[in-house]
Amino acid sequence: MKKRLFIAFEGGEGAGKSTILDKIYDWMKDENIPCIKTREPGGIKISEQIRSVILDNNNTEMDERTEALLYVAARRQHLVEKIIPALNEGKVVLCDRFIDSSLAYQGYARGIGMDEILEINKFAIGEYMPNLSIFFDLDPGEGLKRINKEKNILPNITFHDLRHTYATRLFEKGVNPKIVQEILGHSNISITLNTYTHVSEEIKKEVSEKINNIFK
Repeated sequence: MKKRLFIAFEGGEGAGKSTILDKIYDWMKDENIPCIKTREPGGIKISEQIRSVILDNNNTEMDERTEALLYVAARRQHLVEKIIPALNEGKVVLCDRFIDSSLAYQGYARGIGMDEILEINKFAIGEYMPNLSIFFDLDPGEGLKRINKEKNILPNITFHDLRHTYATRLFEKGVNPKIVQEILGHSNISITLNTYTHVSEEIKKEVSEKINNIFK
């Protein structure tokens, strides 16, 4: 089996995961560690087109299961076109969101069901689960304030509270044992944001250990 390192950065809107991912990517480049950064939904042309459909506010008729299937379709194409080739080349993959986000948003917050979302994602991704998932734990109200500074009303805070509740419980291993066993079979760490510098250093240590364990 090829040695590979696939890291997912998870967290709510405004939690800082994308900022930290960029910092980790820049650090790896400085250290001459072969790597790519990408995001979900998106990352490649077809998946970005699917993303635009999902996130189009005019698509008010979209059913929750349609939304979930579109996310899975985008994930599958992204995986086979970008993630798997990079892993096969020995590159570290840094991904902004992956399967944990689908479980939190569609499985829990949308009420579709965690088992259902897990099954369709297993069909799409097969064995390609992240080696490490990093969850950025920030109160959803605070995160939404960061990205909606000009607005007086926070959008759908109840939905984001539900998502955060699930994600927190998942990373504390307090949800459905079947889901925990299958999703948390890889390593996971939960990050409470203090400062970007502190968080970056903490993640660098974790990533360095993973690289040493897998590639050396």
